[in-house]
Amino acid sequence: MTYYPPISPYAAGFGAKCPRCGQGKLFGGFLKLAPACEVCGLDYAKADSGDGPAVFVIFIVGFLAVALAFIARFVWYAPIGVALGISMLFAVVLILGLLRPLKATLVALQYANKAEEGRLDQ
Repeated sequence: MTYYPPISPYAAGFGAKCPRCGQGKLFGGFLKLAPACEVCGLDYAKADSGDGPAVFVIFIVGFLAVALAFIARFVWYAPIGVALGISMLFAVVLILGLLRPLKATLVALQYANKAEEGRLDQ
């Protein structure tokens, strides 16, 4: 059995690297996990972040986008259409920028904490 030193789940997550070895790619597409790590062979089949990353992104980006819309409208006196356009563009860019690292971080945290599906003992 090969020994892998502990990897920070946050470093592995924000780098989109394997949570066990910290070297292999975690994603095979934009948000699709690769089948396994090409370096250490860790199977990513059990990794499931569910809706967690989307919820975090919605809360973070929603707050910031609404704040930006208010600033654009009432501080910069931009017309409502311009304020809405600035806020929507900001939201789309931030969503695309945050979703992948947050999903990778949640997968890495699952691995670090040995999270499994809940079971009822019989």
